[in-house]
Amino acid sequence: MKFLHSSDADFESKFSQLVRRSDNDMSAVMPVVTGIIDEIRKDGDSALFTQISKFDKFSVTSKSDIIIDVKEMEAAYNSLDNALRVALNLAHDRIKSYHERTKPSDWTYKDEHDILLGAKYTPVDRAGLYIPGGKAAYPSSLLMNAIPAIVAGVKEIVVCTPAPGGKVNPLLLAAMHLCGIKTAFKIGGASAIAAMAYGTATVPKVDVITGPGNIYVATAKKLVYGDVNIDMIAGPSEIGVIADDSADPRHIAIDLLSQAEHDEIASAFLITPVEAFARAVQRHVEDELKTLKREPIASASMRNKAAIIVAKDLQECFKLMNELAVEHLEIATNDALSYMDEVKHAGAIFFGHFTPEAMGDYIAGPNHTLPTGGSARFYSPLGVENFMKRSSIISVSRKGIMHLGKPCMQLAEAEGLTAHKRSIAVRLED
Repeated sequence: MKFLHSSDADFESKFSQLVRRSDNDMSAVMPVVTGIIDEIRKDGDSALFTQISKFDKFSVTSKSDIIIDVKEMEAAYNSLDNALRVALNLAHDRIKSYHERTKPSDWTYKDEHDILLGAKYTPVDRAGLYIPGGKAAYPSSLLMNAIPAIVAGVKEIVVCTPAPGGKVNPLLLAAMHLCGIKTAFKIGGASAIAAMAYGTATVPKVDVITGPGNIYVATAKKLVYGDVNIDMIAGPSEIGVIADDSADPRHIAIDLLSQAEHDEIASAFLITPVEAFARAVQRHVEDELKTLKREPIASASMRNKAAIIVAKDLQECFKLMNELAVEHLEIATNDALSYMDEVKHAGAIFFGHFTPEAMGDYIAGPNHTLPTGGSARFYSPLGVENFMKRSSIISVSRKGIMHLGKPCMQLAEAEGLTAHKRSIAVRLED
């Protein structure tokens, strides 16, 4: 992993490379993904079945081959080890409780001219959730995507997940049952995004697509956006840690590795004002790597995508971390919450010595579908509002149009829109 000092002569150059860390260069896969989408738009199920057979390596001749039966979900849930079932239920309940508190409510008020104004929030009719398979199965992603949609009031939820060889991970099936999923398919990659965006005879067309995925999934979401809404364009996972010597260096080392084990191109950053602490974390990373089941993946990530930065003070730590705008940010200092206002850009913020990022991944409650690659500068975590639409409410009384009609007509006339002006004038004449 890189070891940098903010006082180094070439620091700005090296740090700018970290800021531009995104691996979402879609140009290489764009032609392939465009072809996949075009085929499904043109040929529907026929193209979809061919693509699944090609990419997921199992024969598909009819829709029954890709439909996930609800009985299979129920059986998987009932077969869970009791302790795992309890943990899954606890995670479900905590995620639901948190998201219920974030659901927007309709509101109205009357102004001084007796005009009623406000907003109405309505769930989309149908949501599509993409749950990745990738290098591991992620039932937690099913919970994090399905529960906000359920809380929003979405009536129909469609799930797509890759099933190499035609097999779906049992824990993912169990999570589907727990969330009450009724419509799910064994479809992965760009094919899944295209099928949900445009619909086929088998897969319903949805209004919004959420969920993370690889570069093919991200590219497909970007291409279908506008025909369907999406949550965000997600890239490789990442963690940033601001810590001083009040933290345990071994804890911080393991926290960095918790993202590195996701993917060879995941990123991990530590920024600290204490060099001795930085060196200690570096040593613990080397030791802890040897204990990981996914050591080759984590090693590649730490070798190519990780950095430790020694800053002059905590103030500079926050300045640099805000430029990185990381997906997950840990603040491992005493009185960590006192630094809340210093954070400008982060997907999720983990305060204190007993808040490893993994708590947010699984069981704390807030969503773990987060902006990556610096997009925390303008994106928010997935939430209930991603599955809802806001409509403006306007009700003008006779008193209201008498007060505001003439200035409104003047604005319409200035824009040359005669019918706009007349629509007000005829009411003032009555």
